[in-house]
Amino acid sequence: MTKPLEGRLALVTGASKGIGATTAQALAAAGAHVVLTARDVRGLETIEDSIHAVGGSSTIAPVDLAESDGIARLASAIGGRWDKLDALVMSAAYLPALTPVTQIDGKQFSQAITVNVLATQALLANFDPLLKRADAGRVIGLTSSVGAAPRAYWAAYGATKAAFDNLLECYAAEIEKISRVRVALIDPGATRTGMRAKAYPGEDPLTVKAPETVANRLVELLVNDFEGFHRERVEG
Repeated sequence: MTKPLEGRLALVTGASKGIGATTAQALAAAGAHVVLTARDVRGLETIEDSIHAVGGSSTIAPVDLAESDGIARLASAIGGRWDKLDALVMSAAYLPALTPVTQIDGKQFSQAITVNVLATQALLANFDPLLKRADAGRVIGLTSSVGAAPRAYWAAYGATKAAFDNLLECYAAEIEKISRVRVALIDPGATRTGMRAKAYPGEDPLTVKAPETVANRLVELLVNDFEGFHRERVEG
């Protein structure tokens, strides 16, 4: 079997379930050493076991992205062991309850801002040096259509994804001419995940694509590479 990403180091947030977990597995299958991070230690261990069972290589690093110093500690730990980071895949996200703007729960909204926006900036700030040390550091952020196209009842989540998109696009523009780091924003579209089930409880999960479809596209993107800022929606 070919290992096109052999020798590369990838960090995947939200790696204990959903698209993050399947992406971590796909990256490892392609030869990358994958650092898995999320809050759920047991979930991370399950994904790591599945990677190791088929000969892949990974390390778990449990972190709550909402903790004020969690990301800095993670970057310090990774920087102490490796001298570069080839790929940062930002899959973690928090979905607040879907409500009218006038009924948004302040605590949930604050959590969404912390995980979806503040943690994004902290990830970029803390891992920028390691990404720039790679031959071609790549950042992939998983976004949502509601960030670009506002939808009724989705304001609390959509507003944070709009900010997420803005942060990544600004970062892409800032580093384009001074480094080899490049950024991609990927909208996975309707995908069979726990988050999707929470948002659409009456939907038959078999009517939407499996997370492996998105994971395989992300790996393909890293293998074939992209030269400038890249944005796409993954169709089923």
